[in-house]
Amino acid sequence: MSELFGTLSDGTPVHRWTLERAGVRVRVLSYGGIVQSVEVPDRDGHPADVVLGFADLDGYVAHPEPYFGALVGRYANRIAGGRFPLDDRTYALAPNEGPNTLHGGSRGFDKRVWDVSAVEEGVRLSRVSPHGEEGFPGRLEMSVTYTLDGSGALRIVYEAVTDAPTVLNPTNHSYFNLSGSGHAGGHELRLAASRITPVDAGLIPTGGLDDVTDTRFDFRRARKVGSGYDHNFVLDKGVTGTAEEVAELYDPASGRVLTVATTEPGLQLYTADHLGEPFAPGDGIALETQHFPDSPNRPGFPSTVLRPGEVFRSETVYGFSVRR
Repeated sequence: MSELFGTLSDGTPVHRWTLERAGVRVRVLSYGGIVQSVEVPDRDGHPADVVLGFADLDGYVAHPEPYFGALVGRYANRIAGGRFPLDDRTYALAPNEGPNTLHGGSRGFDKRVWDVSAVEEGVRLSRVSPHGEEGFPGRLEMSVTYTLDGSGALRIVYEAVTDAPTVLNPTNHSYFNLSGSGHAGGHELRLAASRITPVDAGLIPTGGLDDVTDTRFDFRRARKVGSGYDHNFVLDKGVTGTAEEVAELYDPASGRVLTVATTEPGLQLYTADHLGEPFAPGDGIALETQHFPDSPNRPGFPSTVLRPGEVFRSETVYGFSVRR
């Protein structure tokens, strides 16, 4: 089911699609592929929206930088110096975080209006990212499918082809608060990751892989999240052909449980310590499935290169349940 959600300043209409199954209701926007809301019941059966977002289009346009619920690309996370080598060339990107390129540049996937069509139990968003968009090479044909399965889990499948060698690393940037409001730092997180990619002061990976044992990054056993995280965790499973569960987030107050399964080798834990009005620092927790930050400049990291003739496919599943 779709409805008009608003109109951009250039007159482009933005539509909202509602998916509902197994007691879960998800709303997706054609603008930025944004997951506007995810309503799930607590242990007493009372529903609440468990992702941060805005009630109208103006809210998203006025607050673009936190990427609330957005489809992020072409490259999630950071590329150092806004440039990378590929084959015999170096490509200069649009820097939008000091000298670095963050989440695809100044006008990435999150600020584009996507074509949307209905599919069984969901919607498919598609668009062509032209060669040179934000500096990235290749004409990229991209589709992202959002569906709800029989348990009410939100499945996101990314697919793409290119006509020239390029790099690609899309993700969803939802901020979860399983209480539905307030601070999320008391949520408990379990994360199947024995290492992180350490970063410098600009949050660019140093190139190493640090063991999490006896550090604040060890979530292999569930514990409170707290604050102070904007780091890529190296998932123990690596890249997989099918989505495997890697994380569980639990809110003791409501009993809500979020599980994350993915084909990706990394997960960015971001505790939103810099959120501003109308939200407060720590109001949400982002669990961004991804390849590693700055991989195009790090040959030792899993490759994000996509070449003509190849089909890119990535899948992430957010499952919802309650613990009594």
